[in-house]
Amino acid sequence: MLRKLRITLGILFFTGITLLLLDFTGALHCWLGWMAKIQFLPAVMALNVAVIAALVLVTLIFGRIYCSLICPLGIFQDCIAHMGAASKRRHNNNKPYSWSPEKRWLRYIVWVLFVAALVIGINAIVALLAPYSAWGRIVQNLLQPIVLLGNNLLAVIAEHTGSYAFYSREVWIRSLPTFIIAAVTLIVLIILAWRGGRTYCNTICPVGTTLSFFSRFAMFRPVIDADKCRNCKKCEHDCKASCINIAKHKIDYSRCVDCFNCLEDCQFDALKYRFAWGRANTAKKTDTPQVKGQNTRRAFITGAALAAGSIALNAQKKKTDGGLAQLLDKKAPEREVPITPPGSKSIKDFYQHCTACQLCVASCPNNVLRPSASLEHLMQPEMSFERGYCRPECTRCSEVCPTGAISKISREEKTSYHVGLASVNRELCVAENGVSCGNCARQCPAGAIEMVSNGEGRHPVVNENLCIGCGACENLCPVRPLSAITVNGRHNHINDQSYGQKRLHKDIRRSRNRSRRRMRPDKER
Repeated sequence: MLRKLRITLGILFFTGITLLLLDFTGALHCWLGWMAKIQFLPAVMALNVAVIAALVLVTLIFGRIYCSLICPLGIFQDCIAHMGAASKRRHNNNKPYSWSPEKRWLRYIVWVLFVAALVIGINAIVALLAPYSAWGRIVQNLLQPIVLLGNNLLAVIAEHTGSYAFYSREVWIRSLPTFIIAAVTLIVLIILAWRGGRTYCNTICPVGTTLSFFSRFAMFRPVIDADKCRNCKKCEHDCKASCINIAKHKIDYSRCVDCFNCLEDCQFDALKYRFAWGRANTAKKTDTPQVKGQNTRRAFITGAALAAGSIALNAQKKKTDGGLAQLLDKKAPEREVPITPPGSKSIKDFYQHCTACQLCVASCPNNVLRPSASLEHLMQPEMSFERGYCRPECTRCSEVCPTGAISKISREEKTSYHVGLASVNRELCVAENGVSCGNCARQCPAGAIEMVSNGEGRHPVVNENLCIGCGACENLCPVRPLSAITVNGRHNHINDQSYGQKRLHKDIRRSRNRSRRRMRPDKER
């Protein structure tokens, strides 16, 4: 019963988080967004004390059920391990796994490296080791393109039937280094899980190591009754965490992920999931199997309901010019400062809190966000405008970010964030060569670009106080492959934000005064 309950809840979490990472419409976030916020590392980065306390409390009560129920990477490894064990049994190997001592030195070295990288700010190492970030990277880079191709096929079919239920999306590799890292991560995980079950979770994963500090003292644990055990070692050979030592009738609770496979494997009723504080590692004879079974089921179901309630509450085609000349693709310029999304307080604050889970990249409808290829911010998102620009009405990334790296903002608040500043390259600008253009000035949603006469013609000039860094000018500039106007990031968005808010309030007051003057009688005017 416990195993079936664990499998059911695990499937629900795994499916929900994967769909959330695959969703490019933003429709699922209002229903499933809380699943990303209760992941351990995003909760730590967001300083969500309620979620962190709830996860630690659940671990102290039930053990590392987080790794079997909530973590998508852990559940994925369970699936691979199950297939690997089944394959070994088909080849007459009835011992898929066996007891192995804890590789404490490796676990703690990786954990110390992870914590040091987190404190110092080497976010590439953090994103590489974090389980939720790794799964987000795999889904966004390897699975979402397949989903988009299927969506585009449905869009073509719908177009021929006169339906607008689907719309086509561009499929492309946003960052080759991140794509390669995602592919290598997936291959390594499959090999480790196929051969050794939970090897990654119990030797590399920093979240698993963190929770292991608490799971050693869990209130409820699987307990071996030495008097009933016949030393058949069936539970030991089926334990994908390799944490059951039947020779000594002991279980390493720091590695046990509470999958409950051992409870169903035991034919002699020697394994029970029970209250274990103040008790020995083996069960007492005084409890009858019926009473122990009732206590086990009652404790787990009641506790699971309590924990779930606590968490829930806190919880291509080439374009052509007129059909004649083939247009070159836009290329990304060398930006002096990276651009982070509106809603981020500053570049430093954004990269300190971002876990590179790729959720904002996957949900960006304008193809603006993509993983960085620079070593300093590897795999963390940045803005670039070769395929689109950040539209003023879009706040999707701020709605889905689980860590607080991008604060949730409204459409009105978005215009007060000045994340970048445009600059004109006079050598590339066609207006400098006597061509009548002005496309950047016409398309700028902030009115930050004006066409100024220089005696020989008109050329664009950027008002630094008005430019918000949306990238519309760079994206819509007709010059290719490099645009004649480039947007660079601003290090601090807070000062620019306060200026933008003052400007917004001033515009609102002006609008209200105009309305009042219009409503006055003619005599008062």
